[in-house]
Amino acid sequence: YGKDYKEIIQAYTKLTGKPIMPPKWAFGWSQSRGLLTNETLTRKIAEEYRKRDIPCDIIYQDIGWVEGLQNFEWAKDKYQNPKKMLSDLADDGFKVIVSQDPVVSQATKKQWEEADRKGFFATDVRTGKSYDMPWPWGGNAGVVDFTNPKTADWWGNLQQIPIDDGIKGFWTDMGEPAWSNEESTDRLNMKHHLGMHDEIHNVYGLTWDRVVTEQFEKHNPNQRIFQMTRAAYAGLQRYTFGWSGDSGNGEDVNDGWTNLANQIPLGLSAGMGLIPFWTTDISGYCGEITDYDEFAELYVRWLQFGIFNPLSRAHHEGNNAVEPWLFGEQAEKIAKNAIQLKYQLHPYLYSYARESYDTGIPILRALIMEYPKDHNTVAIDDQFMFGESFLIAPVIEKEAKQRRIYLPKGDWVDYNRPDMKYSGGTTIEYPVTLETIPMFVKAGAIVPKSPIMPYIGAVKNAPIIWEVFLSDKISQFTLYEDDGETNDYKNDRYSTTAIESQKIDNTIKIEIQEPKQNDFKTEDRNFLLKIHVSENPNNILVNGKTLKKLEANAIF
Repeated sequence: YGKDYKEIIQAYTKLTGKPIMPPKWAFGWSQSRGLLTNETLTRKIAEEYRKRDIPCDIIYQDIGWVEGLQNFEWAKDKYQNPKKMLSDLADDGFKVIVSQDPVVSQATKKQWEEADRKGFFATDVRTGKSYDMPWPWGGNAGVVDFTNPKTADWWGNLQQIPIDDGIKGFWTDMGEPAWSNEESTDRLNMKHHLGMHDEIHNVYGLTWDRVVTEQFEKHNPNQRIFQMTRAAYAGLQRYTFGWSGDSGNGEDVNDGWTNLANQIPLGLSAGMGLIPFWTTDISGYCGEITDYDEFAELYVRWLQFGIFNPLSRAHHEGNNAVEPWLFGEQAEKIAKNAIQLKYQLHPYLYSYARESYDTGIPILRALIMEYPKDHNTVAIDDQFMFGESFLIAPVIEKEAKQRRIYLPKGDWVDYNRPDMKYSGGTTIEYPVTLETIPMFVKAGAIVPKSPIMPYIGAVKNAPIIWEVFLSDKISQFTLYEDDGETNDYKNDRYSTTAIESQKIDNTIKIEIQEPKQNDFKTEDRNFLLKIHVSENPNNILVNGKTLKKLEANAIF
């Protein structure tokens, strides 16, 4: 209960638990594909990202990375030296996330026999034996019963194998659990420790995610987990993050515009259901890409939406590669600029990640969440707020020349052209090209930004760029920082830096406070102020001392 959605979400958070925060690097760019399951291809993709100067933090390995489903051993014919691969990639700033499925194939004989003998599988109520689950790959399998407490340590020891090698986390896939005979009711004969499958179907994935996270923390004390899932239940935010699962048009990949449009309300709904750390599969996942030039426009538009997902991953099925440079020179340039924007906004995004942890309020917000008294926002599900300051209206129509956008009450600045200002409470027709991401920022907003880096943390002691959009009212922002790697944030070990701005008559006053440090020291570093004004100032004073005017190239 609450007077608005923010209060309702905060009350729901108290009932079901706070969302865990992803590692700081998890808010960077990620690359994946269904058959990205070998060392040679992984190294090649990493090399291309760095050579082309496109930021990237994470490379995923889909389920084919394993020798046997699911023994957590590297496939020997695909990985020559996985430990060295992971070490080399880490030296270049890359983190590797691997997939895990909740089953053990009968073909993985040693592991299957152990789990069968110890009663770690769901059973068939008709026979009392381990249930024989048809699985889309790897052959028939036993379904690991994560509702059985005795299963946890066994699974935790197994998943620690690649962690010790150097991977940084998991995406828990197929947690429904999925099967190849979806219409069959035979699965209802599965019996779990907590009950029959029809009773616990929706909580099965949650019990798996809980085991993965609790075992990770048991084996890796005070290390922040990365875990992303598509199937769980109320309370999932205590253990995992979310992505929307298979999307796109599997019959005609180029006709996936409706699928892209549907991802926006899905992401907003996820946030309102306490899944603040979420992503779509950028490119849509489903469908064969046979003509990259033809698919380029949809890929670009999906990416321009996807960079505003708190987690951003390009992913497609099979061996359909979706690296930005494959879609032509123009698409690569546009994608690069969009990904760079995500990295520039990292301090802003990470500050709101802390708010999500504290309150459950998402980063990707339906307009009704920020403007509950504006009845026009109730039915708008194709644009959203990114934190409190940005309004984003992704282009989701093929060959669009303009985008219809509703601006709520207030004054708005066109982020692409800061000299253009709009009064809200109205709908506008906004001209677009393929390069355009319609972005509007509230007048008075203060946005902390970062220099563009090849990966998060690549530049040590990097300056904070404060971009200030003035208004006559007092404006504030509080920058949040922590170590980005441990769970110390749960014990309130962090620092905050508050900034305030106000325009009074012909004077602009900006005050940056000393950092408030709670058992975490903020690095000493430079601040760069980027202030949007209509005319050049006569004087600029810092701490009461007048600055000398320099040409920009004299500074750098």
